[in-house]
Amino acid sequence: MEQTKNPVVLCQEDFKKLSYLLNLKPGDKTDENTLAYEVQRAIIVKDSAFPANTIRLNSAVTVMDMETRKELEFVICLPNYADARSKKISVLTPMGAAIIGFRIGDEVEWRMPAGMKRLKILDVRQPGPDGMYPPHKEVTVTAGEDE
Repeated sequence: MEQTKNPVVLCQEDFKKLSYLLNLKPGDKTDENTLAYEVQRAIIVKDSAFPANTIRLNSAVTVMDMETRKELEFVICLPNYADARSKKISVLTPMGAAIIGFRIGDEVEWRMPAGMKRLKILDVRQPGPDGMYPPHKEVTVTAGEDE
């Protein structure tokens, strides 16, 4: 049975930064479950048309590990801005690479150091012009989703 992949959506600015960071050129062969693969298969949209509920660089994100039901909150950033104490993770980490370009409600499977993980994106917040993030939305998982 073939599994349909969720579309990856990137804004032009992030596509340029990630392509440069990964040294990607059109037509390069990449392996699945890599950031390079996700960047190459992405739908690229104008920065001004980028959906606010979609993860991009500098998005504040809440995800749930569907196995442990543990929620994690962090900001996706370029490697030079990563700082675990500030909950800023690099887009080059397995978690960052797994979710960039996905949106609220998407479930993503990705190979992590501890094995395959299934993550659900619960919340995405974009920084305002002042660099501040809007308040976190409380998310509840309904009984039907618990099973």
